[in-house]
Amino acid sequence: MEEMLIKQTDEIMVSTEEEAAALIQSFKDKAGSEGYEIANYSSTHKEKKSKGEVVDEYYIVKITKKWC
Repeated sequence: MEEMLIKQTDEIMVSTEEEAAALIQSFKDKAGSEGYEIANYSSTHKEKKSKGEVVDEYYIVKITKKWC
């Protein structure tokens, strides 16, 4: 039996909400030409805190690609 990738989930960290939206759009734009569909996507804002203060902020972009 031939092995074939059918689904893949990528998690990518970016600095801003604008970068997250642009990254999602770039995956959508490439989907047709690279032979996959976007099954699901999300972006989540994260904060790292130290002693109650925010010391770092970032977004996690999660994209699930599906091949037919």
